[in-house]
Amino acid sequence: MLTALPPKRDCLGPTLRRWRVINRVKQAALAEELGVSQATVSRWESGALAPDRHESRRLTRLLTARPSSSADRALLDLVRLSSEPVHLICDLTHRLLAASPSRCRTWRVACEDLQGTSLWRFASEGIDDGEASLGDRGWYDELAPELAICTERAEFAELTIRAGTIRYARLALSDGRFARLVRDGRRSGPA
Repeated sequence: MLTALPPKRDCLGPTLRRWRVINRVKQAALAEELGVSQATVSRWESGALAPDRHESRRLTRLLTARPSSSADRALLDLVRLSSEPVHLICDLTHRLLAASPSRCRTWRVACEDLQGTSLWRFASEGIDDGEASLGDRGWYDELAPELAICTERAEFAELTIRAGTIRYARLALSDGRFARLVRDGRRSGPA
């Protein structure tokens, strides 16, 4: 199973580059802010170099989704009011940002107990495999496609993941950080 942090190396670079481009931050300026060289930032973005533990924590803090604008809060409200079983997570850390009432009813703990925590620990093998293929499937492209991930049933004390597919849509927040809308696709077996 996956752990909560740090995010996978292969997603940090593309996420950093996309955030930097959207916010019009040059590699040299970011490097100066972080106390590293411009070449280091370039190598992180390309995946040629992994940040050390300290650098990874700083980058994760920088890139973690923080819905704060009125448009972002409207997105959270739409998720919270949806009649479909959906939830919104930080694309980088999988921290729960919002969940619909129908999604919360499928959990064995109160939604508030999971709010703000990483759902990474609930990844099934199928979800883990799907995560590993995101880059190859265009997830970090400028216009990321909606993706379907196949999963087997997975039981946890807090919730059950049903066998079938789940659908991911990557959404840019107002500040250039990313959230992921997770919706049910075709599911099988008991709820």
